[in-house]
Amino acid sequence: MNKWRSAMRYIGVGWYIAISIAGGTLGGLWLDNKFDTKPVFIITGLFIGLIVAFYGVYRMIIPLMKDVKDKENN
Repeated sequence: MNKWRSAMRYIGVGWYIAISIAGGTLGGLWLDNKFDTKPVFIITGLFIGLIVAFYGVYRMIIPLMKDVKDKENN
């Protein structure tokens, strides 16, 4: 059962990456259409989405790595 739990965590990490990047990009697209500043907010939203994704992945992977390290030590 622990293998399924780890697999679901990794799937959650993948979804988090996709939603963060897509959300930032779509938010930037919406702002660009609203203020008629075509590439500015899309690029900004993309970079913000990437930063949020990397930070979130870092925060999610640390506990998974600790679990693996603890299993190796036992």
